[in-house]
Amino acid sequence: MKNFARVVRSALRYRYSIALSVICSVMVGILWGANIAALYPFVEVVFRGESFHDWADRQVADRQKACDELTGAIALVRRQDVDAEPEQENDPKATVALKEANLAKAQKALARAHKYQWLIKRAMPDDPFLDLVWVVGAMMLGTALKSAFLVGNIILVARVRDLAVADLRNELFAKTLKLDLATFGVYRTSGLLSRFTHDMRILESGFEALLGQAIREPLKMIVCLIGAAFISWRLLLLSLLITPLGLLLMRRLTKAMKRTSGRSMDVIAELYARLSEAFNGIKVVKASTMENHECRRFAHTTREYVRRRMRFTAYLAFLKPVTEIMGLAVVSVAILAGAYMVLNQETHILGVKISGEPLSATLLLVFFGMLAGVADPGRKMSDIYATLIAGIAASDRICGLLDQVPAVADPPEPRSVPRPHRELILEHVSFHYRREEPVLRDISLRIPLGETVALAGPNGCGKSTLANLIPRFFDPIQGSVRLDDVELAQMRLADLRDRIGLVTQETLLFDDTIMNNIRYGAPDATDEQVIQASQRAHAHRFITQDLEQGYETIIGQSGGRLSGGQRQRIALARAILRDPEILILDEATSQIDVESEKLIHQALEEFVRGRTAIVISHRLSMLRLADRIVVMEAGRIVGCGTHDELLASCPDYRRLHRTQLSDAA
Repeated sequence: MKNFARVVRSALRYRYSIALSVICSVMVGILWGANIAALYPFVEVVFRGESFHDWADRQVADRQKACDELTGAIALVRRQDVDAEPEQENDPKATVALKEANLAKAQKALARAHKYQWLIKRAMPDDPFLDLVWVVGAMMLGTALKSAFLVGNIILVARVRDLAVADLRNELFAKTLKLDLATFGVYRTSGLLSRFTHDMRILESGFEALLGQAIREPLKMIVCLIGAAFISWRLLLLSLLITPLGLLLMRRLTKAMKRTSGRSMDVIAELYARLSEAFNGIKVVKASTMENHECRRFAHTTREYVRRRMRFTAYLAFLKPVTEIMGLAVVSVAILAGAYMVLNQETHILGVKISGEPLSATLLLVFFGMLAGVADPGRKMSDIYATLIAGIAASDRICGLLDQVPAVADPPEPRSVPRPHRELILEHVSFHYRREEPVLRDISLRIPLGETVALAGPNGCGKSTLANLIPRFFDPIQGSVRLDDVELAQMRLADLRDRIGLVTQETLLFDDTIMNNIRYGAPDATDEQVIQASQRAHAHRFITQDLEQGYETIIGQSGGRLSGGQRQRIALARAILRDPEILILDEATSQIDVESEKLIHQALEEFVRGRTAIVISHRLSMLRLADRIVVMEAGRIVGCGTHDELLASCPDYRRLHRTQLSDAA
């Protein structure tokens, strides 16, 4: 609940819209009760064939008669008091005091009746049919006003909802981008997508229900309860005696609904995972003829989701009759008690005073109307509860992600390193993703500025993990990574990563123009600088000659309209444009053709001069770019030197070299 309250507090920046929506809700509630109260003049005045003038005169006459009777009764008691014997049990003075109090009330009622009489005779026609027209017109006007306020409430609530949820979605996206890669692995892409889509939609509905119906419908109930209390507050309390039991049962049901709703959202995340895996790996699915297998997996997940939703629906189904039975019980108690009082002209039930004077049939009918006015919004409250409970569960999942503390973050007091740096140092570095499976073991390496170092070794030996420590995608478990004498953890992330260019095996391009894809990471670069970077990456020729719109060509999702070699050259141009001090190439040429590899090789030979370059590759042509080759095995450095030195001294490198020659042959 506190997370949902936190989301609501964040919406208070739109407090004026919220205030206006609440005012509209209040007016809807008041006019709702006023329309029900219009039942009184229909029954009490018009249906008797009287005009409002006649009714006002009758009220004055009745009040005057009551005052006259009380005055006479008081005079009679005082005369009897003079002749009373001292031993008489009844105290005449007490009787006089009681009747005088009743007379004061009756005189106030008479004064009010005179005021009503004066107002009615000035404002209302003295004709029953015209009075009926007036009442019907007032009801129509009230309904029109209520509808106008309802429209205003719905629009204002939708505005606050959309703006607040948009702010929350933006905040969540910004926070997600700041999370470390390990946390991304925990939540997975499917879990993140479900929070941004399904969970956010559920929260949106709960938020709308809270600011809209959860305020509007209870206000309708409150207005009707006030109207009923005005007629007889004791009878109202008697009618509501049964409600605590219903509220207790509703509380138990809503707790179960919240728990079930949260589990349903977990299954939705699994559903997104199934979709993501199948769609991203569609070639493998088709090539392996695993369509039926994927359909079965997806169907199993959807069945689990249906099971969770049916449990939620079952709780909701129980909630609806609870509210309806509770409402019917309240009305039934009121009917029985009120009918007893009216038929017998009683003011007490079982010795308990219920009203000061006997109720008229008309007032009792209006009392029932007010309770009916409570019942309609009361029935809607079950759906509102369900929506709010789902919204609360969604807010817990969303705020759980918002509250994640990144394991990799800026230090409180960052230190700076001169540009360019002198040396990249890894000292006794160890790392693991899971404690029982170490990935890097006591790695020590010094790379001066201007040196190109290649990391070689079998798959899974820790090469990419080692490279990932340099831009601080992860921090080492033990040891330190430094630029000069400053640990990377003591630098601002933006300062560190601004010095680094990264080209990976899986080239990520965006569904945008080639110009904007190359400029990504250097948004202030001019068009001329972009073109120069593409020329250095040997991409300019195919951009201008093979693509009709040149640099303004939209390349599709993930660069799908380009070949693998073209995508890699675009990625290299992007890295060149950043003009980094450190260039990391992680299997950047592993999936491209020979011609593209030669062009990229030429571009790199020119670009890496005067920079620190870290090359991860199985290809001998890329290894020959390096001034030094570091051989890794099972997370350790087992050899370091030039190609010729390692062939002579490192068995692991000789084995790797033979494997590469065999593959090439």
